[in-house]
Amino acid sequence: MKKFKSILFYIALTVSALIFVYPFYWMVMASIAPENEIGNLTLVPTSLTLSSYSQMIDKIPIGGAFINSLIVASSITIGVLVFGSMIGYALSKLEFKGRNLIFYVIIFTMTLPFQITLIPQYIIMVNFGWIDTYWALIVPYLINALSIIMFRQYFKSISDSLIDAARLDGCNELQIIFRILWPNSMPAIVTIGIITFMASWNEVLWPLIVIRDESLMTMPQLVTLFSVGGRADSQLGVKLASAVMLALPIVLAYLFFQKYFIQSMASTGIKE
Repeated sequence: MKKFKSILFYIALTVSALIFVYPFYWMVMASIAPENEIGNLTLVPTSLTLSSYSQMIDKIPIGGAFINSLIVASSITIGVLVFGSMIGYALSKLEFKGRNLIFYVIIFTMTLPFQITLIPQYIIMVNFGWIDTYWALIVPYLINALSIIMFRQYFKSISDSLIDAARLDGCNELQIIFRILWPNSMPAIVTIGIITFMASWNEVLWPLIVIRDESLMTMPQLVTLFSVGGRADSQLGVKLASAVMLALPIVLAYLFFQKYFIQSMASTGIKE
């Protein structure tokens, strides 16, 4: 009976995995299929072609958009890791008045929808003269509540004796964070990095508001305008090709770092 339940369990997992993977698999297959076969939803097209990708490259500057997205997402990820770890360290290892209140306020900010701060944030960008610059895409996202909370929880699992020993050796607070805690927090760093990179890479609404110069547009923004703006000429294959190009870096990053991601998610439970 136990073996039968185990078989049913793995069958259910396999079916769930196939249901989850199929839309992405079909998107990839449809992007390399002839245009007249896309609507058939076949698992394998009768012939393969890269015409959709070549047409997409001819119609939009996808290479420049890829570089823009890479710059923006990488800069935000590095900033979030640096500032998030600094704040998380202060909230987990330093004793000061109001520490818990600050932590709960940070948690509260996660409940606020992005649309509430959208207009004030846009006005700030206009006053700073950052419209149509990388600054408008990067600076508003350098502080991330989720990263602060995850760093705080992970740092709490690290023994205080390690930090005390570092202080005795003459390390200051920044050296403790980046030379002692960071090497011991790789699962948390990788997880926060993946989550931040994915969110930054896929962001569409904010770039649509602050970027109008096509040479500065990110991939999600350019692909969105390409798909709904008429430049794809109602060719589904070209739209799917642009979607594959947009999703591929995130999929590869997750597949490469998934071990650290799972390990960190299992070890960053809420601790008081």
